[in-house]
Amino acid sequence: MLRFVLRRLGLLVPVLIGLSVLLFAWVRALPGDPARALLGERATPEAVARVREAYGFDDPLWQQYFRYVGSLLRGDFGSSVRDNRPVVDTFLEKFPATAELAIAALLIAVVVGVPLGYLAARNQGRLLDTAVVSGSLLGVATPVFFLAILLKLVFATWLGWLPSSLRQDVTIDATHVTNFYVLDGILTREWDAAVNAVAHLILPSIALATIPLAIIVRITRASVAEVMNEDFVRTAESKGLSRRVVSRRHVLRNALLPVVTTIGLQAGLLFSGAVLTETVFGLQGIGQYLFEAIGRRDYPVLQGYILFIAIIYSLINLLVDLAYGVIDPRVRVS
Repeated sequence: MLRFVLRRLGLLVPVLIGLSVLLFAWVRALPGDPARALLGERATPEAVARVREAYGFDDPLWQQYFRYVGSLLRGDFGSSVRDNRPVVDTFLEKFPATAELAIAALLIAVVVGVPLGYLAARNQGRLLDTAVVSGSLLGVATPVFFLAILLKLVFATWLGWLPSSLRQDVTIDATHVTNFYVLDGILTREWDAAVNAVAHLILPSIALATIPLAIIVRITRASVAEVMNEDFVRTAESKGLSRRVVSRRHVLRNALLPVVTTIGLQAGLLFSGAVLTETVFGLQGIGQYLFEAIGRRDYPVLQGYILFIAIIYSLINLLVDLAYGVIDPRVRVS
């Protein structure tokens, strides 16, 4: 297992090299000029020339690329063109908001989606199955921003049960150690701060979880229904094994592989940022900041953030591969 992990981490190097080339070419193919976007109304030809020279934008592309790679090898992901702040510092500030939201949304999608998909498969053609399938279709079809606004209107504005924006009440005197507000509240034993942070996560995580939840329900239902028709399941049932044993040992274990793959893909998408959800609820996460960076043509921010996201995506895929070996010994690697 250790050899497999090291081999997969080694494969991450050429992936990141290839991504750096594509990413470097893509951001510079965007229309517009970062110098003009930075200067705004003060973008005189002389000022634009000074900014381009200061940031090296007027150098040949191959020189810019090798200078960029050299900085990466030193652990320097560059600084924002807008405020000259290091990309790493901004990432460490913004990413916890996105990570908390992604984890909460993924938990809702998995905890609700897998059991619902299983129950729908065990009750094919019945009322429960029809309701679950219809609900999953509605979840996929409903725009995230519309659901977010609706949840905010009903539960925050009309009923007043939950907060409508931000990650924590400004009146909470909380100690932020890791910038993960829920975790900080637990580590510092400031339980009121932890509970308040969880309350702020409920509405945005529900809004963000709807599409992953619907997808996980559909994949789980299809996978369980397929396994239930296999000969080994019918053989186990004919031997007199209880339904619980057949479901746990034979059905779920064999049906989980495509479900785990789907969960891994959805986790990668969630951790890459949710622009609409973060914007509606004012969470100031990585998705919203990336959107703003595209508008500013902020090359260092775009390159650094997307590389960070690629690393996270690769690590999630590694965890998915390791989960395969735990679920099904036939796919284990030495």
